[in-house]
Amino acid sequence: MTRYLHTMIRVTDPDATIAFFALIGLREVRRLDSAQGRFTLIFLAPPGQEDAQVELTYNWPPEGEPGERYDGGRNFGHLAYRVDNIYETCAALMAAGHTIHRPPRDGHMAFVKTPDGISVELLQDGALEPAEPWLSMPNTGSW
Repeated sequence: MTRYLHTMIRVTDPDATIAFFALIGLREVRRLDSAQGRFTLIFLAPPGQEDAQVELTYNWPPEGEPGERYDGGRNFGHLAYRVDNIYETCAALMAAGHTIHRPPRDGHMAFVKTPDGISVELLQDGALEPAEPWLSMPNTGSW
């Protein structure tokens, strides 16, 4: 069974974006700060609809520099779906002629693009044991 998880957008001012979404009824449901990756993920959803989330991704700017501005649709990140078996799903996509841009080497996460170039994140609930051919498959381009 496939399950919708979230849509990700990149933001330059998390507080302003949270305030904007609050005006239309969304509230913060969880947050993850990654000092190593220098980013913050903030998940918002309408009350009672926590399964319909928008993920705000804030990439920390270098010290003393302004945050990166996103234009030309660069602020839209990806759609995300949980799948029953990430290896089977990726194999079916490849068999249909699609490129797996970030293979599921960890047995948990992969990225593929739609025919129009929209990035789709596939997530396994938990993680499967790492397996070939995924372990040796390289990333291809941006995802």
